Amino acid sequence: MDHAVIENFFGLLKSELLYLQEFDSMKHFKRDLIVYLDDYNNLRIKRKLKGLSPAHHRQHALTST
Repeated sequence: MDHAVIENFFGLLKSELLYLQEFDSMKHFKRDLIVYLDDYNNLRIKRKLKGLSPAHHRQHALTST
């Protein structure tokens, strides 16, 4: 099995969220993680996904079939 996709995601997560700030508590980390995941899935435009966010690309794929 190739784990490149998930390893890439966790690399981005660490470099864009975890390493940029210190968290006061686990609650603070969880809140920021939820915001990051929402932005990653709904707002981030990906060239590989034809200029769509991951969520929009999945929705488009489901309605095209």
